[in-house]
Amino acid sequence: MASHRRPKQPSRTRVTVLTTAAAAAVALSANAANAAPSEKPSKDEVKSKVDKLYEEAEKATEKLNGAKEKQEKLQKQISSLQDNVARGQEELNELRDGLGSMASAQYRTGGIDPSVALFLSSDPDDYLDKASAMDQLSAQQVEALKKVQEKQRSLAQQRSEASEKLKDLADTRTELAKKKKEVQGKLGEAQKLLNTLTAKEKAALDAEQARASRASERSALGGSSTPASGRAGAAFSAAQSKIGSPYVYGASGPSSFDCSGLTSWAYAQAGVSIPRTSQAQANAGTRIYSQSDLQVGDLVIFYGDMHHVGLYAGNGQVLHAPRTGTVVRYESIGNMPFQFGVRI
Repeated sequence: MASHRRPKQPSRTRVTVLTTAAAAAVALSANAANAAPSEKPSKDEVKSKVDKLYEEAEKATEKLNGAKEKQEKLQKQISSLQDNVARGQEELNELRDGLGSMASAQYRTGGIDPSVALFLSSDPDDYLDKASAMDQLSAQQVEALKKVQEKQRSLAQQRSEASEKLKDLADTRTELAKKKKEVQGKLGEAQKLLNTLTAKEKAALDAEQARASRASERSALGGSSTPASGRAGAAFSAAQSKIGSPYVYGASGPSSFDCSGLTSWAYAQAGVSIPRTSQAQANAGTRIYSQSDLQVGDLVIFYGDMHHVGLYAGNGQVLHAPRTGTVVRYESIGNMPFQFGVRI
């Protein structure tokens, strides 16, 4: 006879767990649905994040510029040392050849005890003359040996110095590649964010920047600040001729620039050589801590780590290469944290 048993009922604990899991799944689905419309950041949020990424990229760019400058100096120093070593080796070879000639001559005329040679000599006076010449040759030989030793020491030191600089150059190239990758990474992140904007939003951002630039230009040109003169004036005029040129990281003209690339290029047109990076330019002249004392053409240093620089344009404005995606333009000095000016 078949057994009629009642089906086993799920335990109360199991029912509770299943119910809780189902409720959580429903809640998560509801939250995801509610969050979906707000996932896309607003135009202003994108701008804020992009500006931050561009600032980080510029910091890395100035370090990249410093590494490039160091690499160029090391390459020149290494080339000079290698030339010196090559010339020194030629001089050493000549000294050794001369020393060898002296030794050969001494060997041909020497080898007999002086007292025996004098006893056997048929002409003692002639021998004494020769003995005197031998003493002189010996003194020359000692002097030649000293020169050889000095030259060897000098060459060893120069070779060691060249070897150290070659190692430093290899490290600098590694740092260069690292900084370049860092800059490219930041710029790539910024571009991804910008790609989330609609064409209308991008146009609105561009229009805002254009309006701000025009307002700054009117303010600078219509101001009452002390006009630029001398080499500062020439540098400022050179920078003005590049208004509209694109910002490109690591560029120093004549068709594109980064911030310190513009200032170093502008002063070079005025016949003044200043360092390549903003941090080095901060120490290139007399510091001016009050904005009211700034004159047109002075360098203006921004941010605590001094990673940005521009040229004072008068009336509270600067002329600079701001960041990737922009061009050389005027901007209010108050848009960035002012540190000090530098009068070259």
